[in-house]
Amino acid sequence: MYSYRARFIFAVFAILLSLGVAIAALHDFSEINTADSTQKMYEDFNKAFFNHWRARTGVEVTVKQARSKSGVPIRAVVDGLDVVSLALSYDPVALQKSSKFMLPHWVKPVPQNTPFTSTIVFLVRKGNPKGLRDWGDLTRSTVEVITSDPKNSSSARWNYLAAWGYAFRQSGGSNTAALEFVRKLFANVKVMDSGTRGSVNTFAERGVGDVLLAWENEAHLLAKEGNGDKFEVVTPSLSILAEPTVSVINDVPDQAGAHEMTKAYIDYLYSTKAQDIAAKHCYRPRDEKVIAKYAMQFPQIELFTVDEVFGGWKEAQNVHFSNGGVFDQMQGSRADPVTGEAG
Repeated sequence: MYSYRARFIFAVFAILLSLGVAIAALHDFSEINTADSTQKMYEDFNKAFFNHWRARTGVEVTVKQARSKSGVPIRAVVDGLDVVSLALSYDPVALQKSSKFMLPHWVKPVPQNTPFTSTIVFLVRKGNPKGLRDWGDLTRSTVEVITSDPKNSSSARWNYLAAWGYAFRQSGGSNTAALEFVRKLFANVKVMDSGTRGSVNTFAERGVGDVLLAWENEAHLLAKEGNGDKFEVVTPSLSILAEPTVSVINDVPDQAGAHEMTKAYIDYLYSTKAQDIAAKHCYRPRDEKVIAKYAMQFPQIELFTVDEVFGGWKEAQNVHFSNGGVFDQMQGSRADPVTGEAG
C-alpha cells in the first residue's frame, strides 16, 4: 500500500499583529497540564483523520505532530503545503498580497468560516465565594484578579480587549467609560505575571487571587483537573470572539495528491466527528447539533469581534499595546489615553 508521509505541525491561536505577519502564539503551555490543550485536541483529530482518509482512499497517511515553544508560531506541512491556523478572522486581502498563500473558499466572508471558536471566561474557586458573575463584579475593591501582562502576553491582550469591549458596549460606545472600567479592573490585579503560564501557576498552584481570566477551553480543563473540587468556570454575559482561521500556504506544486489531502484535512475539521472532538476539548464547535449536545458546557454568551469594537488587530495593537499606548498610559498614570488631558 502506498504511504504518504506527511508532517502536521499546528500553531493554533497565533495573533496577527500586522498585515500578513503572525508573531506570537496565544496559548502558552500550562505547567499544570502535561501537554497544551490544543495539541491534545489535534492529537485526537489527527487519529480520526488517519482513519477517515484510509477508509476513503485506502491510503495511509503518516501524521507527525510537533510541539511549539511559547510565542513561536508553527505550521502544518503536508508534502510541502503548509496549513496555518490563526486565532482570529484576519483580513484575507493581507494574505492574498503574497503569492505564497492560497486561501480556502471558506476563508472568504461566508457564514461559519472557522471550524470552532473560543472566548475569555472566568475561572473562580469552587463555590464562587466572591459571587463573581459578570465583568462588572471584577471591579469591586474586594476582588483580586489574576491575568498576565498585556505588554508581554498575547493571551492577556485578549483579556484586556474582552474587558474593554464589555464596558464599551455597556456604556453605549464610550471609550472614556471603557478606559475607566479597565483601569479599575487592572487596579485589582493582584499579580501580573509576564506570561500565561505564570498566571495559571499563581492562581492554581500558589492560591493567589479570586478569579483568573482565561481561555474558555483552558478554564474548563483546569476546572476538571484532579477531582474537580478546586475551581469552577463562570461565563460572563459578553466576551470577545476568537476564531482560529485556517489557511494553506502554497509553496510548491501539487505532489502525489498533496493538495487533495490537504483540502480533505481542512474540510474534515467541519465534520461531525471533528466537531465533537473540538467540543470534548472545550472549544465551541460550529455544528449546531454538536453544540446542543454540549449545551451544559457552553452557556449562551454574546460575543463581539476585534473588528467590531477596535477596527481590527492592527489598530488594537497600535492604540492599546504599542509603546506609549493606552495600556502604558493607564499603568503609568500619565496623560489621559483617550482625551489627552492630564489625569
